[in-house]
Amino acid sequence: MQNPVLAPGSYTSYLAERTYGIYRFRATTPQELKLWQVEFRRALRDALGLDHIAEMGECELDPELLATKEMDDHILEEWTVQTEPGFRVPFYLLRPLQQDGPLPLVITPHGHERYGRHAAAGLQLEGEGDEDMARQAVREGYIAIAPDVRAFGSLRTQADIDKDARNSCRYLSVRAMLFGRTLIGERVWDMCRLMDYAATRQEIDASKIVVTGNSGGGTVTLFTAACDERVKIAIPSSYFCTFEHSIGTINHCECNYVPGIMRLGEMSDVAGLIAPRPFMAVNGKEDPIYPYEATKRAFAALRNIYKVAGVPKRCRLSTGRGGHRYYKKDVWPFVREWIGKDILVS
Repeated sequence: MQNPVLAPGSYTSYLAERTYGIYRFRATTPQELKLWQVEFRRALRDALGLDHIAEMGECELDPELLATKEMDDHILEEWTVQTEPGFRVPFYLLRPLQQDGPLPLVITPHGHERYGRHAAAGLQLEGEGDEDMARQAVREGYIAIAPDVRAFGSLRTQADIDKDARNSCRYLSVRAMLFGRTLIGERVWDMCRLMDYAATRQEIDASKIVVTGNSGGGTVTLFTAACDERVKIAIPSSYFCTFEHSIGTINHCECNYVPGIMRLGEMSDVAGLIAPRPFMAVNGKEDPIYPYEATKRAFAALRNIYKVAGVPKRCRLSTGRGGHRYYKKDVWPFVREWIGKDILVS
């Protein structure tokens, strides 16, 4: 006879009901919130393995320009930088044809799309959805960086490149765990190093950094902004939900999992580390892998954190009518609303 605890969805619910989230949000004052953020951020960085990555040793960025091309309405540069000793991450940098002074930066980590950074830059589009996020950003007047995310594109294993596998997520996820690392943590690390690089470019105002990505790129957006306060505006798409009702209940790629994360807190708690910086979740009402009803519950919990921070208007939920894709309709108005304000961090 089948144990009912092992029925689909039951295992996660069984454990969730019996697990005390050490850093579930319980603060009632701004002072308590700040102390909670300091302690939780330290624990989250440890869970992601960021300190173990840092132990590999410091390295120069050593940026290398591979190509420059003038497009119809922007300049497209292709670069690589060193994020760990001997490990290089390729990315496109898109900048306006003309600019007067430093501009805000938008970093657009991609998800499980086949064309990755090429789609974000508008070079190869896969299908429906506003997936050319970096091209949208440069057309809004910002500078954009569209990187390869680890386990995709040129950052797959050679075996997966040879057989044209879409990603190397499983291979890299399970092996990272052998060393106290996670694939999410490695992706966050790369985004942080790209921010280091941005600070070396005189065309970029590194005090105004936006991160937005879809699906797996939404995961990278959320965790990067939670761990690194240089991110001033975070807009994850097709990701924000509850751990319990998304990756804990529905089959997802191995790259979504952080060992012990539910012992620390829920996804709304991770997002709470972004407060008081502006945050907008973008979700499709018919998304089958990040259920919208659970997203609404997570958003209510996050909105409470922003209320305690005294800035509830900086926390938004943008809803698309369809499924699992990027919806740009509210993204750029939200960026314009907050990017130039001095109250980004109180």
